[in-house]
Amino acid sequence: MVYLIATGIALSVGLMVVALAGLLPAQARPSRSRLVELGLDEAFSKDAAARRSRTRTRTKELLSYLGQRLETPKRQWGPVRTRLVHAGYRQPSALPIFLGGRVLAAAILYFYGVLLGMALGAPGVLAIFLALWAAAAGWIIPSFLLSARIAKRQRIIQKLLPDAVDLLVICVEAGLALNQAFQRVALEMRHAGDLLTTEISQMNLEIRAGTPRDQALMGLANRTGVPDVRSLATMLIQTERFGTSIADSLRIHADTMRTKRQQRAEEAAAKTTIKMVFPLGICIFPALFVVILGPALIQIISTFANLGG
Repeated sequence: MVYLIATGIALSVGLMVVALAGLLPAQARPSRSRLVELGLDEAFSKDAAARRSRTRTRTKELLSYLGQRLETPKRQWGPVRTRLVHAGYRQPSALPIFLGGRVLAAAILYFYGVLLGMALGAPGVLAIFLALWAAAAGWIIPSFLLSARIAKRQRIIQKLLPDAVDLLVICVEAGLALNQAFQRVALEMRHAGDLLTTEISQMNLEIRAGTPRDQALMGLANRTGVPDVRSLATMLIQTERFGTSIADSLRIHADTMRTKRQQRAEEAAAKTTIKMVFPLGICIFPALFVVILGPALIQIISTFANLGG
């Protein structure tokens, strides 16, 4: 049984090393330098890229096959698709691949849960119970990773949005139409981040393809899932509908967003004192007590020992 567990751990470590090696950038090697001298480096790079592409394609096909067995029309998968869109996965195969990843993670952790239960010498029922808990963790972990990616993307978009709105105000007040102002914002904000500029560029393409502006704006809000983007889209739609000045509305909205950003920064600064309590209480204070009270305790113990002797 020990050999079986060791084999499973070694196999997992090996697969992890191979996966990490495929993700790391290629290092300069003498053979690669010689290929560059012979002019064969481009062909070698294309062949390696083709192999990696085939591996990713096969992995996606496997996960998609597992997910399609689980994706039944009886269940509404709309919320999951919405979360995948918020995370940036908009391909039609995103949902089957995500479900297949959850199934595969649950199966792998179930296998290791059984091995762990047998290694601990647990009874059969307890080993199966432990394996079921591990499978449940494997089913939940991809959802947590997806939530973390959504939160990261939304933080980046929310951080860039006030600057984009300020630039939008400048463009509109300079005489540009709203569509041209959005195009200029997408062009000028590329150095700050690709997420917001990509979303704005897609909205511009939808408008150029014939989509009404209000639908394109709501599509931008639905794709990002950021409340500030939704409030901006709603403000622009209402401004256009009621015929008010877009420049004045954008200026007021920009002031509001700057105020909200300042309030968020103040809130984060106020939370640091509470967050520092746990590291201080767990890591720093015990070490200080040992350093400060340790010599005194040693002296007290030695004094009482001499008195008793």
